[in-house]
This record gives sequence, C-alpha cells and structure tokens, in this order.
Amino acid sequence: MKKTTNISLLFLFLTVLLFGQENKYDSQIKIGRVKYGGGGDWYNDPSAEKNLLMFAKNNAGIDTAPGFEAVELSSDKIFSYPILFITGHGNINILDSEVRKLRAYLENGGFLYVDDDYGMDQSFRREMKKVFPDIDFVELKNEHGLYKAFYDFPKGVPKINEHDGKAPKGFGIFIEKRLIVLYTYESNPSDGWVDKEVHNIPEDKREQALRFGTNILVWCLTH
Repeated sequence: MKKTTNISLLFLFLTVLLFGQENKYDSQIKIGRVKYGGGGDWYNDPSAEKNLLMFAKNNAGIDTAPGFEAVELSSDKIFSYPILFITGHGNINILDSEVRKLRAYLENGGFLYVDDDYGMDQSFRREMKKVFPDIDFVELKNEHGLYKAFYDFPKGVPKINEHDGKAPKGFGIFIEKRLIVLYTYESNPSDGWVDKEVHNIPEDKREQALRFGTNILVWCLTH
C-alpha cells in the first residue's frame, strides 16, 4: 500500500525553517553522495541516486532532480541537501573538521542514510562514534514509521543482496526521538537502485529496493 502527501512543498517550508533563508533552495529534491576518505569506494554505483529519484518522482509525486552529486563533508554545500548518502566497501575515515560539520548538519535537521555495500560496518560504526560519542545505534523495530512512510514493509528492511546470508537489519541514531541516521546492514537496498544490468538483481527485488528508498525519502522530508 502506498500513501500520498505533498512532500515537495513541505520540504520548502522545512528547509527555510531549519537551515535559514541564507541558503538557497529550489523545490527539486537532491541527494548528496558523501565523498569520504580512508580508501573505500564512496563513488561506486553512481546510477543509484538517479534511478531512485526518478522512481520517487514517478511514483510518489516528489519533485526530484535525478542525478549523481558528490559532496565533501567539509563543504557548506552539505546544508543544501535534505539527505546525505554513504555507501561503499571497505574503510571509511572522517576527519575532525568533517565530524564537526556532519554533527551540525544532523543536529539542525539533516538526515544521513548509510547502506553497507559489504565490508564497511566496522569502520563506519567507529567513525560515527566520533560524531556522536554518547549515542549508540539502536535497531529499528518493524513497527517503526519509516517502514510504512509510503509503502508498507511490515517485516522491516527488505533483503536485496545476500552478502553473508544474515537477516537484514535497520539501525538508527536518534536525537530527542528524531531519527537522524539510518543504517542498513545485510540488506543493501542501493544495489537494487542501480541500472539493472550492473548487479542483475531480480526485478521484484529491484522494485522492493526502490520502494524502500522512496520510504527513506518520504520519511526524511516529512520528519
């Protein structure tokens, strides 16, 4: 089941309210792909965001600007994105100056989605402890609102990529009950967003992945 809401207009209101009028926004929703250090392939599968934003535009009525946009955490440009996205394999390293900027972004209304593309779990958790030393990840219950923000996922995060064959999980970091970081593990929805010939994900799983990504966008833009 899917729901309807005027997300783009709500986004315009929220960006002015949360970030101030000095930042210039347009009505089109974009995703900022975080360019991080440490050797991990932050740039992999660049068609993912384009396809997700196009799907959300066509199926959820969100006014998006489909495309791939890289952004460094040291840049003030991060504040022009309602959502930042991190994925890749291997090591992640966030510099102290980037830690401060990311924390400010998240504390002032921003949202971070991180998808483990296999092998980044340990380093990502380590780096997030730099950002929020006193806050731990908690596993989202299947009843969490994100799982029914537009499409219904009664079992929580869908299993898109086998990885180690473990159950898919969604973890979050919260500030005063607001979900500010979503982390998917043993699931890899973003593999299902990319052009179909890249990973040969079955069409039904690609549809699940795109629907789940749409839920992330809707949740981000309405909370």
